[in-house]
Amino acid sequence: MQNALATTGRRMVNIVDPHIKRDSGYHIHTKASELGHYIKNRDGGEYDGWCWPGSSSWLDFLDPNIRTWWGDQFAFDKYQGTTPNLFVWNDMNEPSVFNGPEVTMHKDAKHHNGFEHRDVHNIYGMWNHAATSQGLVRRSGGVERPFVLSRAFFAGTQKYGAIWTGDNKADWGHLAASVPMLLSIGTAGLPFAGADMGGFFGNPEKELIVRWYQVGAFQPFMRAHAHLDTKRREPYLLDEPERSYVRWAIKKRYVYLPYVYTLFHEATTTGLPVMRPLWMEFPEESAHFAEERNYMLGGALLVAPVVQYQHVSSQVTFPGTQPWYDVDTYQLYTAPQTTTVDAPLSKIPVFQRGGTIIPTKARVRRSSSLGHNDPFTLQVALDSKGSATGSLFVDDYHSFGYTSGKYMSLQFSVTRKGSAYIFAASHVGPAGFQTKEWIERVRFLGFSGTPKSVTSTAGAALDFYVLDNQNVLEIKKPATTLTGDFAFTIEL
Repeated sequence: MQNALATTGRRMVNIVDPHIKRDSGYHIHTKASELGHYIKNRDGGEYDGWCWPGSSSWLDFLDPNIRTWWGDQFAFDKYQGTTPNLFVWNDMNEPSVFNGPEVTMHKDAKHHNGFEHRDVHNIYGMWNHAATSQGLVRRSGGVERPFVLSRAFFAGTQKYGAIWTGDNKADWGHLAASVPMLLSIGTAGLPFAGADMGGFFGNPEKELIVRWYQVGAFQPFMRAHAHLDTKRREPYLLDEPERSYVRWAIKKRYVYLPYVYTLFHEATTTGLPVMRPLWMEFPEESAHFAEERNYMLGGALLVAPVVQYQHVSSQVTFPGTQPWYDVDTYQLYTAPQTTTVDAPLSKIPVFQRGGTIIPTKARVRRSSSLGHNDPFTLQVALDSKGSATGSLFVDDYHSFGYTSGKYMSLQFSVTRKGSAYIFAASHVGPAGFQTKEWIERVRFLGFSGTPKSVTSTAGAALDFYVLDNQNVLEIKKPATTLTGDFAFTIEL
């Protein structure tokens, strides 16, 4: 199954919880007990609680030697049947103990160096997450980046993998609450976070599923997850038109993945969250300090999701002083202003900030990895002066090679000089990284007039066309390779 998934560019993720079934026939339990790796009860015996397998014990992840031992169990020669295509989800790692006080571990349970559980409860799940993540790195010889999802987290979790907001409910209030929750988590320094689309408990109505997929497409971690006893709600099981609406939202996610990937590199190097409250981008505008529904995806996209039942419009406050452009219709909105925009069930209002350039990919693929060699479309949203800037980060999308300079970082700019617009792309950082990706088109939003010519720095004439009624200009194939700097000039 894993190999079959790999041929389609997909990955498998299986749940590996921190509780170990107390069964003499289970080699992980017998070895952990023999080595003294379990958390102890207050009397010094192995802590014994109840979780999914029944009678269970928990590894003491506060001990670095135990973390190493745990991570080593993910080696291919130990974790039988696994391949490099298999990754991990650490669930129930608060830890969850069904028969414990407050459904967790007794506060007087004993950890490494004599610490009681009451003192270390909040970091237990993080060390479980860390041990798993480091184990997946070691199984590849330190080459491959791991994917490990964790339910529990703490400061520092961002170094090890993704998290989510836990077991939510198929409820409009929970959809609305997911936005400020994720904004808070990102602001706290954990950028790779999401919420269960559609809700974990309960059976969502079709409208709620559509709205949740729409907002999930513009959040850092997008996934659907539901309780075993809920009704099936995979997108392909939906009726029309909801199925098409969800398909559109998923396609949008794929279109903007190059932008999101670039944002994650920015988060890695600067600490800026991928999903940002408005005040982070516009700190001088105090009116946005309490905003919990509208938010920024990076510094370029304003997302105004619909999170209420049967609402077909969304109130949007456009901050700053530069124009904003609807990413679907290209309609221009001036700022500052607060207005109501149409938001039928088929649409989530998203706007690109004037003065920004974002990388996208327009070709539809069945997985992100199948599109790694596809060309980019750069979307330029001009500001009031006819200028814009942006960036693109490219690497091999799977290894730690970027830490040793195996990546490509490009800066884009558009400037207005008299009757001409000059687009320039320049490399920053290390040289030598090769990719098959290229620039298929550059789309200008807020462009007035019809160019006389579009010419590359080498003197070649570039094809272009204008959508007059939308003030949109598209330049075709300005760069068939990303190996060097390039530029072109638009003459009016």
